Amino acid sequence: MKKNYILDTNVLLHDPTAIQQFEDNTVVIPISVIEEIDRFKRDLSELGRNARHVSRMLDDLRARGKLSDGIPLDQGGRLRVAIAPAAEIAGLHNGGADNEIIRLALELKRREAPAPCVVVSKDINLRIKADGMGIDAEDYETDRVDISELYLGHSTLELPPEDMRAFREQGAIPYSGEARPPNEYLLLVDTADPQHTALGRLDPAGSQIIALIPAPRELSAVRPRNKEQHFALDALLDERIRLVTIIGKAGTGKTLLAVAAGIYATFERKLYRRLLVSRPTMPMGRDIGFLPGDVDEKLNPWMQPIYDALDLLSVDRGDLGGKNGRGENGASLIGVEPLSFIRGRSIHHQFMIIDEAQNLTPLEVKTIITRVGHGTKIVLTGDIYQIDNPYVDSTSNGLSKAVGSFRPHGIAAHVNLSKGVRSELAELASNIL
Repeated sequence: MKKNYILDTNVLLHDPTAIQQFEDNTVVIPISVIEEIDRFKRDLSELGRNARHVSRMLDDLRARGKLSDGIPLDQGGRLRVAIAPAAEIAGLHNGGADNEIIRLALELKRREAPAPCVVVSKDINLRIKADGMGIDAEDYETDRVDISELYLGHSTLELPPEDMRAFREQGAIPYSGEARPPNEYLLLVDTADPQHTALGRLDPAGSQIIALIPAPRELSAVRPRNKEQHFALDALLDERIRLVTIIGKAGTGKTLLAVAAGIYATFERKLYRRLLVSRPTMPMGRDIGFLPGDVDEKLNPWMQPIYDALDLLSVDRGDLGGKNGRGENGASLIGVEPLSFIRGRSIHHQFMIIDEAQNLTPLEVKTIITRVGHGTKIVLTGDIYQIDNPYVDSTSNGLSKAVGSFRPHGIAAHVNLSKGVRSELAELASNIL
């Protein structure tokens, strides 16, 4: 039986294409949601861009008929714009977009029974209120990743002694076992003696197990302290891998490793024109004029974790070119930029680090990755259990989405870091608090 899905504003702002995601069912957008979309459309943030996209899409659909009567959608369903009844309902005060959505849901449930009516919202309180009024309510889960099945990026593989010997001598052996994602990292265990182990990686073609790239002496300040850090550093140093995603709790070294590898590749090996770093510590596109000074000075507090990593690596920003890494010729050697400046750009021959990427929506991550030009490598780091963005969670954020989407592609690699290395106290706090 076909259903009526009533969408909340936050669903459309989260995913402007949401109206196309409900198969052959009817999508209902209340007038109050259109009014809220209108208030967002002048915003310069990602929410504003999404609001404008929704408005244009609805206006284009009007060419197919009247929104009030229902317009056929490409997937076979229909779209309607509806007005909530004016009659007051016990327990609901007049006014407020949430209450109008509930009143509309109750009316559709009464008028179009037995067709189920479902409120779709990313607002927990609205879902609770709807359930309390006897209305089915769901979160918008089209872009969610099952957190229990989130790809770790590494696994264990047992090998006979002769294969272990060949791997150590040759640095690579053929692989013909069960299908695994390209660039999956492997803890190789000798079947004759489980104490004998080695670290390797499936090559992008999935036909060989290859040895990891050894940590160069220039990175002596950040020598890997566990197998997962060895995996992460290999992915960061391998130029065949153009997208690296690293997930780890606080203190696992994800940012430090990324910055260290970026400095090494940019300033030691000269593989990139500059190191570009950004963090979504503020809503994308939000004006940064609340802090005094020029752009560099405004960004300084947000980028301090990056500068802390530079300090730990004993790198003087002045040695890399002065303020924000500007050389004598004025060229930027280290770029520290807000994400709001990235839309519309093509970024070539740079080592990009997007720190705290768990606070990005899937659309924002798509926007960033699609800016990558020739010769650019991009690294997304974050902790999916420390999310400040109210519009995403551990299963719907852009970092988790990128991990799942790029898993079968040889151009990307992922590593999950689980062991803290910052300090004994930091590790304990991360586990018990």
